[in-house]
Amino acid sequence: MIENFISNYEYYKNVSLKKYNTYRINVMCEYLIYPESVSKLISLLKYLKENNINYIILGGGSNVILARPCFDVVIKLDHLNKITIEKNIVVAEAGVSLIKLANICREKGLNGLAFAGGIPGCVGASTSVNAGAYNDEMANIVKEVKVITPNLEIVTMSNKELNYSYRDSFLKQNKDYICIETTFEMSYLDKEKIAAIMDDRRKRRISSQPLDMPSAGSVFRNPSLAPAGKLIEDSGLKGHMIGGAMVSTKHANFIVNTGDATYSDIINLIDDIKKKVYKNYNVDLILEQEIIR
Repeated sequence: MIENFISNYEYYKNVSLKKYNTYRINVMCEYLIYPESVSKLISLLKYLKENNINYIILGGGSNVILARPCFDVVIKLDHLNKITIEKNIVVAEAGVSLIKLANICREKGLNGLAFAGGIPGCVGASTSVNAGAYNDEMANIVKEVKVITPNLEIVTMSNKELNYSYRDSFLKQNKDYICIETTFEMSYLDKEKIAAIMDDRRKRRISSQPLDMPSAGSVFRNPSLAPAGKLIEDSGLKGHMIGGAMVSTKHANFIVNTGDATYSDIINLIDDIKKKVYKNYNVDLILEQEIIR
């Protein structure tokens, strides 16, 4: 019985995940568990694997589509939230808010995360998917990453071993490797200049993105022909709806939840967009968001 094992963990039963994903999709999980340490995380993973219990690890809930009515176990790493800074080297555990870390680095005059001041993710997930914005990305500052392997060993992987590419990495392709800590190598810059960069990015987001409605960021990667948003808009799809999911009228590479969207609405709308853009431009749009089933 799982409850006997997790009795010394912080956990909750039969939880709606609506507030834990930025699309605000109302799906459930049987157990929501918060390990307090890496050792307790490893013990939990060992138990789940040995008992064939399905689980997912959920970060900030952005850039994902939770695509099943109920998940067995959802693990949140919020308690893995330590940050240490030594000169221009910043070490952050997986559960640290990326926005919080960007602001701390700004105050220290450490440049490299200015692009991330508006990304509502956590360090672990953002490291794994190579999160980025405004022609910058995590790969540019990640020095190394501490991971739990499929054999539940802790190893350190270098930037090169992570095989970073546009919104992709070894960790994204290999879900059994779990990022628990990221070491960043920053550059020095006057904190007022970093603040100005972050303020510029903030204003650009406000002017161009539908921040007033639930979404999960850019839906598709930008192909070489043109930005995905332009191809979608030029296909006449702004405002196109399936159920409660709608192509944003502000930025066509965003899908928004108008109030009661299901994961099926969002996935069906994604498929619709892909078909129409392919028909019009012979471009196969690649999904940037991750469908978690």
